[in-house]
Amino acid sequence: MNEMVQQQLKAFQHQYRNRAVLLIKCPDQPGIVSAVSAFLFSHGANIVESNQYSSDPDGGTFFLRMEFELRQLSNRLFSLKEDFSRIAERFGMDFSFRRISHLKRMAIFVSKEAHCLLELLWEYQSGDLLADIAMVISNHPDAKDLVEPLGIPFYYLPANKEIRSQVEQQQLDLLREHQIEVIVLARYMQVLTPKFVEQYPNSIINIHHSFLPAFVGARPYERAYERGVKLIGATSHYVTNDLDEGPIIEQDIERVDHRNHVDSLKKIGRSIERRVLAKAVKWHLEDRVIVVKNKTIVF
Repeated sequence: MNEMVQQQLKAFQHQYRNRAVLLIKCPDQPGIVSAVSAFLFSHGANIVESNQYSSDPDGGTFFLRMEFELRQLSNRLFSLKEDFSRIAERFGMDFSFRRISHLKRMAIFVSKEAHCLLELLWEYQSGDLLADIAMVISNHPDAKDLVEPLGIPFYYLPANKEIRSQVEQQQLDLLREHQIEVIVLARYMQVLTPKFVEQYPNSIINIHHSFLPAFVGARPYERAYERGVKLIGATSHYVTNDLDEGPIIEQDIERVDHRNHVDSLKKIGRSIERRVLAKAVKWHLEDRVIVVKNKTIVF
């Protein structure tokens, strides 16, 4: 990590040292918001942001994200969780408290195309991607000169179907060694095995063009051009064992027409991919995403 980025992240951690997020999922019923608000007030906390959603007021599921300030948070967070467990039991809540100043340790996987990696590195350098990028792993050496000047370790691990099991074990060893919490596939063109995916549930974020499933397989832009598509886009989602069918975090599109050729479609597509992936990663880092089966609630 270079000195400028380090200073920016330290400043962020100091500014938000007393701020935390409470995430809740439970059966919908009267009194939840009142009880949670009263609990935080009784402990001297100040709520600075609150978002809620009910899948169905009559017997549905209730979701809540509350961001709050509490003086001396680091000394009080454990007892806060202990005290809150009584309310959680009363309402049947799944809940978690997460410190905003905690920078999640992130690994980025990339192949030859560097546009998504570059977007993440730019956001990181500018102080807008609040994570500790602990490493970049690639099955090609191309991105090394983009990564190492920032003080980020780069690991070149060639991968293909024949040696996938061996390479994935090397990757998993590195991820454990560096205590990685979130993995971003920034156009990493290798399929992860179920053994790998199960180690990081709802913590591997992928990006792909939104021509799927209409244009599955090779040369999607060429095939889209041949069909005369009028919209192109990108989808960012969590990785599951169902290829490209995990819970969707973010999507976007742009209109195109007959004047766009294959190269311009690819250029527009890369631009959409960059911004969609960056948004999805930021929302995950900020604990704004709750996964429900194969869908997400994004606050």
